Amino acid sequence: MSARTVLHEADISRALTRIAHEILESNRGADDLVLLGIPTRGVTLADRLGPLISGISQVEIPVGSLDVTLFRDDLARHPTRSPKRTEIPAAGIDGKTVVLVDDVLFSGRSIRAALDALQSIGRPAVVRLAILVDRGHRELPIRPDFVGKNIPSARSERVNVRLRELDGVDEVTIEA
Repeated sequence: MSARTVLHEADISRALTRIAHEILESNRGADDLVLLGIPTRGVTLADRLGPLISGISQVEIPVGSLDVTLFRDDLARHPTRSPKRTEIPAAGIDGKTVVLVDDVLFSGRSIRAALDALQSIGRPAVVRLAILVDRGHRELPIRPDFVGKNIPSARSERVNVRLRELDGVDEVTIEA
């Protein structure tokens, strides 16, 4: 399979910096802001966004993770999925602006599961969605608030996000 690189390390870095600024602007600062990454790469992206936002705002941003495995609507078809760890920051999510962070938005089903998972934990004041790559093909009425890059793709193509912390390289590729 031939893969073409659509985002390089510098592109990903620029996209995350832009998203950090957009989150602060949308929230009118860093007050009551919590980032929750969706495993696996969403957690890594949230871990990068937190310090970026903190550096801009001079306010420590709580970062955690939200596993959606048990809330997915395809769990019966993929019973081998193993749950990851959900880590909610000590400040909790009640009354906070929660920004869900993920790598690729495709059908919207993972985000629907994330909303269900969030509801089981608490009641945020507002939930926003930050995505590195929006590839289209939504099956549910879910729209990201912050997007690193819109990358139109065919349903048959695969978008791969590789991050240095997990894969040794920062890049986004599309393969047929």
